[in-house]
Amino acid sequence: MTGRLPQLRTALLLLAAALLPSCASTGLPGDASDLPRATGRAAVTADQLMVTFQPAPPALLQELTAELERAYGMQTVYSWTMSSLGERCVVFQIPPGRSVPALVRRLSSDPRVTSAQPIHLFKTLGRDPYAHLQHSAQTLHLDQAHRWATGKGVKVAVVDTGVDLGHPDLLGRITKANNFVDRSEQSFTSDVHGTAVAGVIGAAANNEIGMVGVAPQSQIFALKACWEQPPGAREAVCDSYTLAKAIDFAIAQGAQVLNFSLAGPPDPLLARLIGVAINRGIVVIAADSSEASHSFPASLQGVIGVTGSDDLRGGLYPAGRHPTCPLAAPAVDILSTAPHRSYDFFSGSSFAAAQVSGIAALLLEREPKLTPAQLAALFRKTARPIPLPAGEVAPGVGAGKVSQVSQVDACAALASALGTASDCL
Repeated sequence: MTGRLPQLRTALLLLAAALLPSCASTGLPGDASDLPRATGRAAVTADQLMVTFQPAPPALLQELTAELERAYGMQTVYSWTMSSLGERCVVFQIPPGRSVPALVRRLSSDPRVTSAQPIHLFKTLGRDPYAHLQHSAQTLHLDQAHRWATGKGVKVAVVDTGVDLGHPDLLGRITKANNFVDRSEQSFTSDVHGTAVAGVIGAAANNEIGMVGVAPQSQIFALKACWEQPPGAREAVCDSYTLAKAIDFAIAQGAQVLNFSLAGPPDPLLARLIGVAINRGIVVIAADSSEASHSFPASLQGVIGVTGSDDLRGGLYPAGRHPTCPLAAPAVDILSTAPHRSYDFFSGSSFAAAQVSGIAALLLEREPKLTPAQLAALFRKTARPIPLPAGEVAPGVGAGKVSQVSQVDACAALASALGTASDCL
């Protein structure tokens, strides 16, 4: 198998090159003015924190903000209103040498303040490609599932980096594109991670080009809340503020599925926003980081957390991990879209979560009234236990770990939801 990878990569590059002439008039942004406008922040710093206020007239909010600036020696960096919570959020810069945790404690007890917290960092969960071809479509029984559903019209918010809006396999699939990261750069359409995640979920079918996504007729919201680090890398980071902006936007715009191919520490404000999303019937799916202390939002109640499996060798990916989520999807050598109208292989639980988000879109197309809890129950009911090597999962349930992991099955989940006989194998 290893010897075939260079030839396949070459073929993919040739395919991308052949597509370039036919894509000249696809509407791909040609200059900075065409890109989604940045509405977020530049980057997280260790001397900033977030504070929220209850709804109030603008004049009173300005007065409260000014009072806090004077009382605590802070300076306002950004402020915005979260429509889904109805609260005002302000990012403050604190003076050099001041302790963020100490200031958060003081602000949390201030009667003028609803909440106060540090700004946390989150990381996307992708890895370099392996030298094996991907068989995830067969593992998830997608061909059989597509007989019943393609995710038509279901709105999936990809909270990630930017996306190559002109990629031939994504044309017509991206219905909203917004940038919540203001870093004085225009990398939106050349970002790697978000482009790959969007392709896994929604790459077009039957267009005689490239690949097929899990939900090829879904509507993707490309919401850039993360930035590549370093520029051009597959890895990316996000922070509490940019993620909060993106989540609030997704809720307001009627997203039905929220995909988080990222993880970080528990975050109170993001937890509240995600809670609002779930209460409104939005299915939230997140990648498992395998670190109990940094498995948020996958670890949050009501979120469908997804760990990575290795459907080529068996077991989990990476081998020897101790997952915190009981559901899994393939995470090794996932073929997907890449910037500049190309294709590549990707590995990591980011792409496991993306596949499950696509399957959620299939289910919601056929059964739009499914609640997040009902959909999660369907996944658990129809998933297949993964035989695991000794020592791969910690015995028993504890310390945020699970004792059994099961592979999601798109066909079986749809068959169960539709009450039809399953011929998925």
